[in-house]
Amino acid sequence: MWGIIATWRMALEGVQETLPSLAVGGSAGDAIEQAIKAVEDFPYYKSVGYGGLPNRQGQVELDAAYMDGSRLDFGAVCGLQDIANPIGVARRLSQEPVNNVLVAQGARQYALDHGFEAKEMLTDRAQIHYHNRQVELAQEQGLAAYDGHDTVGMVALDGHDHMVAGTSTSGLFMKHPGRVGDSPMIGSGLYVDSQIGGATATGLGEDLMKGVLSYAIVQLMAAGYPPQEACEKAVYDLDRRLRAQRGQAGDLSVVAMNAKGQWGSATNIDNFSFVVASKTTPLTVYRLHPLASGQMELERASQEWLDDYVRQRMRPLEVK
Repeated sequence: MWGIIATWRMALEGVQETLPSLAVGGSAGDAIEQAIKAVEDFPYYKSVGYGGLPNRQGQVELDAAYMDGSRLDFGAVCGLQDIANPIGVARRLSQEPVNNVLVAQGARQYALDHGFEAKEMLTDRAQIHYHNRQVELAQEQGLAAYDGHDTVGMVALDGHDHMVAGTSTSGLFMKHPGRVGDSPMIGSGLYVDSQIGGATATGLGEDLMKGVLSYAIVQLMAAGYPPQEACEKAVYDLDRRLRAQRGQAGDLSVVAMNAKGQWGSATNIDNFSFVVASKTTPLTVYRLHPLASGQMELERASQEWLDDYVRQRMRPLEVK
């Protein structure tokens, strides 16, 4: 069996590129890195990699993580600036005996020392978003500074029963410099165990971390829950707890796949989408609609919706 599942429609093209290799025994690690790099390199996706939106000082700070589910190797970068593909650096760090998680200048120096491409990651388009947001904040009292937190996260299973998970994000738009969310945090942004399965999360990192959500899903699968039920239970329980204790819950969305290639997804918002493909599941983009019971209603995305998703993100911007 082989399979791959990823957060958001933005992962579609990257996932599609990996399928020929996975279908003939290619490695889950190569699939994860290749697919996430494709998202990082596309300048119109404003929450990941090149074109990612900056912090409040106009700097693009990137977070990424990589986990090997067989050896439990883990690597991550936080607040990485001006390196083209953070996921590659995270994967390389996972192979080190120590110093697996590096931040800011230390992460950048490691990347340069190991031959990763230096690149200005703030695009002209992202600068327009930044300028316009500053204008909006100056004009409207009470307008929230933070906007956009769509991490690309993936879990892959290859034909050798090996599983890998990866994440990459530029984090919250207009975040405080140095802020790190759940994405590069083992257990919160991602977790994978080749004997059980893996999960990855996207949404408001500060709330996702409160439930260590990816690890919680893997533990539910270990206890016998199918991936779909594990995702639904983990999201519903955390959402309910946060609302009861804090009065509100941020966006919580997850995808998961077990060691048999079965998959699941859950969310507490109404616009979450994900991509999945396996030996038995053709490449499909689904939209999720949460029900009051905590269960999910899956809708296969129409071609019109798929096209509009990209069209909206590539539309011309006007400077305010």
